[in-house]
Amino acid sequence: MLPHIDSVCHTGFFQLRQLRTVRGSLAHVPRSMPRLMVHSLTSSRLDYCNSLLFGMGAERIKRPQYIKNAAARLVSGTRKFDRITPVLRNLHWLPVAKRIAYKVVMLVHKCLNGRAPSYLADVCIPVDTLPGRRQLCYAATGQLLVPRTSTNISRRGFHCCGPATWNALPVSLYVPTTDLLTPFSAVAWLQIRPELCKRCLQASKIHFCIHKM
Repeated sequence: MLPHIDSVCHTGFFQLRQLRTVRGSLAHVPRSMPRLMVHSLTSSRLDYCNSLLFGMGAERIKRPQYIKNAAARLVSGTRKFDRITPVLRNLHWLPVAKRIAYKVVMLVHKCLNGRAPSYLADVCIPVDTLPGRRQLCYAATGQLLVPRTSTNISRRGFHCCGPATWNALPVSLYVPTTDLLTPFSAVAWLQIRPELCKRCLQASKIHFCIHKM
């Protein structure tokens, strides 16, 4: 994954430098134009295949986050040494790690609603459909089966990280209906629950995730 991260970071910083050179020419265009340009040239590259980075160390995730921070400063006109967290919150931009978790959650939601390929949907198994486990106290909450794994690479696979991330959501979002798990509710929850990525990785180390929110 290092070559992929290197390529994304190199291209992202190059595009941001090009946008800075023409920033003065954008004074008379709508305020949304710089943001659209950043989305089309930088954010789209950060989002491409970024779910493959799920579970990687903070040192690897930190480099794409630098690009997102620089893009936020360019769009908002924030100075270099100002705090970037309030800027990201005002722009409604998720940090890279939370964005990855959000995409995994939305993919699981599509699997549960029959809008994903069968090879992905087959690994999202509700606990209440398993013989001998449907009587467990947490089976009725809509949690998914998290298979037992012994390696870190296995825990990063969708068959583990998908159900574990889904189980880390509040119980009110477990019900697989399109009306409940809207992009707004998922993003809002990920913004206020910064421990999601850590907790879902811990959950993938055991057979079932039994978080009680």
